[in-house]
Amino acid sequence: MNQRNFIPSENNILEIIQRQKAFFNSGGTRDINVRIKKLKALEDKIQKREKDISKALYNDFQKPEFETVVTETSFILSELRYIIKNLEKWAKPKKVKSSLLNFPSKDFILSEPYGSCLILAPWNYPFQLKVSPAIGAIAAGNTVVLKPSEYAPYTSEIVREIFEEVFEPEWVQVIEGDASVSQRLLEEKWDYVFFTGSVPVGRKVNQAIAPHLTPATLELGGKSPCIVHRSAKIDLAAKRIVWGKFINAGQTCIAPDYLLIDASVKTEFIEAVKKEITAAFGEHPKSSPDLARIINQKNFERLNALLHNEKCIIGGATDIDSLYISPTLLDEPGLDSEVMKDEIFGPILPVISYTSEAEIEQIINKYPKPLSLYVFSEEKKFSEMILKKFSFGGGAINDVIVHIANKNMPFGGVGNSGFGAYHGKYSFDTFSHKKSISKRATWLDVPLRYAPYNGKLKLAKKLLKYF
Repeated sequence: MNQRNFIPSENNILEIIQRQKAFFNSGGTRDINVRIKKLKALEDKIQKREKDISKALYNDFQKPEFETVVTETSFILSELRYIIKNLEKWAKPKKVKSSLLNFPSKDFILSEPYGSCLILAPWNYPFQLKVSPAIGAIAAGNTVVLKPSEYAPYTSEIVREIFEEVFEPEWVQVIEGDASVSQRLLEEKWDYVFFTGSVPVGRKVNQAIAPHLTPATLELGGKSPCIVHRSAKIDLAAKRIVWGKFINAGQTCIAPDYLLIDASVKTEFIEAVKKEITAAFGEHPKSSPDLARIINQKNFERLNALLHNEKCIIGGATDIDSLYISPTLLDEPGLDSEVMKDEIFGPILPVISYTSEAEIEQIINKYPKPLSLYVFSEEKKFSEMILKKFSFGGGAINDVIVHIANKNMPFGGVGNSGFGAYHGKYSFDTFSHKKSISKRATWLDVPLRYAPYNGKLKLAKKLLKYF
């Protein structure tokens, strides 16, 4: 694998930042037609190299080609087509209703790029989560420095190659390297920072950019609950949960992190899950071409340690040589156990039964606000109660993960799971400052607002009642 410029020098980083700032200040990113042309070129390049992208993801952690196409390349191509189609409309000044206080006037909102954007991307969806925020930043007219995770080097290399072939380095630059490179980049003053990753690292990013008051989006994670009510269609719920939990070997920020199941249907559900795991991955999941591996030994060891002293209902097999962990269900772990302390981020699903709504509330509220929440129920009243009672980034009723696919909805966290949102128009808005403008007419100028104020207060109070 080509390791060219894998760790840039201090001078290289400074030069890149200075050149990008100069390019932005000269108006190099402002032309909407040029932006659209570049995004079309990016779409074309991704289509041509889709097989190479799939191969890179397989080399990084044996991600199946089907999962790569569905969750990575097709996701990005769809996002590109949608943004290209609508960008010109989004970028136009938006007329808004004028205030009578400013009569006569025309009021509108201008969307302007922030300037230089730093995007710090994770390893778990190493193509989608690098390229998606970059598309939003480019569409809005910003320059981009993209720092991929060093944990998925093959995918990082191909992302760098694609951007180098489409964009001038003054516009988009991919800088590879380890955590020290990210720390060095965060020492600079950026106009916007977009980070996707864990909660602990997200806190460090927020602390690093706070002295500059840099606006940011933090896409984090958390312990996302999945509730199975007694009214749920058990077989269908099991099939959808198995898919959502074990896709990408559970290394998905919006995967169900733990299961809360009505005690009356627990046994039936576990049997249904066993059946679905076998249907998806066969009797020997380790031999299945459809199950990805853990990204590296460090994460494998962390996950393997979570299995200690826990009762496995299903799975529990591991192999450090191939970084394999089988699809696993844990039976009733303690709420203070290691597996329940932090986001699992792997193919391990704790199963916790409940007998009342009060228990559900007690368990969910024990942990910070999650990125996602899922509820399986045929009782509308129960589902609505869950959605209203708990705060979370986004979620689904009678399915998992699928809410991320709708470009008409924002994707993001709340509280401990992050802040800010993107996808579709929300990506354009995230990377755009909204500048409010009032254009006053000059043919009329009401003297009431001007000093001296003597004798005007009574009239002003009377008029202000109508505004």
